[in-house]
Amino acid sequence: MELLYSDNKIAVCVKPVGVVSTDEPGGMPSLLRRALGEGQAVHSVHRLDAAVGGLMVFARTRHAASTLGRALQEDCFQKSYLAVIHGAPEEETGALRDLMWRDRRRRMSFVTDRPGKNVQEARLDYTVLAQADGLSLLEVRLLTGRTHQIRVQFSSRGMPLWGDKKYGLRGDEGDIALWSYRLAFRHPATGEPLSFVSEPPSAWPWTAFGEETAWKQS
Repeated sequence: MELLYSDNKIAVCVKPVGVVSTDEPGGMPSLLRRALGEGQAVHSVHRLDAAVGGLMVFARTRHAASTLGRALQEDCFQKSYLAVIHGAPEEETGALRDLMWRDRRRRMSFVTDRPGKNVQEARLDYTVLAQADGLSLLEVRLLTGRTHQIRVQFSSRGMPLWGDKKYGLRGDEGDIALWSYRLAFRHPATGEPLSFVSEPPSAWPWTAFGEETAWKQS
């Protein structure tokens, strides 16, 4: 775990792939408590799938957790991801708007065309940064935070994320190509605007797009 920033209100770190973000043994909060010192308070603000790595912010007080939670609900908390998909969208920039249904028994989400129980609106914006070898590198800004949202919305359009065994192609060898790349929010105590960036691993398929990586100019 890479700790990028910490004060007495918040901690910003890079979640490794394969680590759960929830507060349980071996999860990110417990790892943070170990890094910050046993007995330190750590509160979850948002989540990442276990298979997804990248930036996360945690609160170190209940008040900070509440303030950041409100920022998330009021769309004052910007979360951007990098994703590699099979294929390419028709437009270089666009917006995906869907209704998503969560099947809690199967622990999977699906795009649906009708409202109902466990159905919520899912919204994101995307920009194509580069294309190579039948793949597209996207920057995705999440506007809602539904479970598996990015994975499901692109897969439902025939453009699954590389490495996504749950919603995509089982032939891809490696971790899912989805990375929490940028966080921007106001400090819950001072109101100071904060912004953090973390680049994905130097491994395939991220390396498919050349050494002068397109996200550095995004």
